[in-house]
Amino acid sequence: MVSGISEIHSVDHGDLIYVDHPKYLGAALQCDASTLLLREECEVPEGKGLIISPDPFADFNSLLRHHAPFTPATKAVSDTHQVGADTVIQPGVTIGEHVQIGARCLIQHGVVLHENTRIGDDVVIGANTVVGSDAFYLNKREEGYERMHSSGRVVLEDRVEIGAGCTIDRGVTSDTKIGEGTKIDNMVHVGHDTVIGKHCLIAAQAGVSGCVRIEDGVTLWGQVGVASKVKIGAGAVVLGGTAVTKSIDGGRSYYGSPVEEANTRFRELAALRKLPELISQQHNGAMAARSRAAKKQAEQADSMEAS
Repeated sequence: MVSGISEIHSVDHGDLIYVDHPKYLGAALQCDASTLLLREECEVPEGKGLIISPDPFADFNSLLRHHAPFTPATKAVSDTHQVGADTVIQPGVTIGEHVQIGARCLIQHGVVLHENTRIGDDVVIGANTVVGSDAFYLNKREEGYERMHSSGRVVLEDRVEIGAGCTIDRGVTSDTKIGEGTKIDNMVHVGHDTVIGKHCLIAAQAGVSGCVRIEDGVTLWGQVGVASKVKIGAGAVVLGGTAVTKSIDGGRSYYGSPVEEANTRFRELAALRKLPELISQQHNGAMAARSRAAKKQAEQADSMEAS
């Protein structure tokens, strides 16, 4: 029996997943999924079912569209949304189907809340932020790129604050989640299926890719970029302009592109600043050595002439 549709990074027993690349096959065969949609036949693991397809991506997409079809909105604010007590929704807000908003929230002008978004209590969302936009998940085909249909949600827990002009993509099959008490500055992007822990700080112009795991108490300063499928440990501090290209441990500070511990990177930068002086010293030393050698040769020539 298939009880759910999911991706390999977020799987429960009973789920169906697809595999479209050989490098993911081994992990797929060992994960909790009960049914695998594959391109080629292989040995069937105990307790699993295989469906062989010439195009697993297309068939998986068809399943998502069937079970979570796109329904065009007929009005700016859906009749199916729910709002808690003392919540303020400013003019110009768009609210999709089956959106749930908790108590004492403030939703500023121009915010778009796409269908099935879940918002806890005491949440603030700044002007012109979009919550629940489709995932940037594309498969390259001969005729161009095909987008994976998004059927997941965005979940904002209690006391989350999101600045103006942010974009938070919903999950493809699961939830994009922002944990309790996390504060996000203006112009920040959070990709699909990313889970951000509790009491994190994310400064302006940071970009977090899809399927990222950010644990509790992490700080990302301005213009930090986080690559997909990495994990940032609890309490880590990532300084401005850093490119997080690999998973990093918690409780430390990081800087640079590619990312390194901040103290290590600062020592490297300090050494680089001394490089011109070291090159100049080496050059001057070489010139002095050549001058001494030339002088010695001249002295030897004079001595031979005299004798």
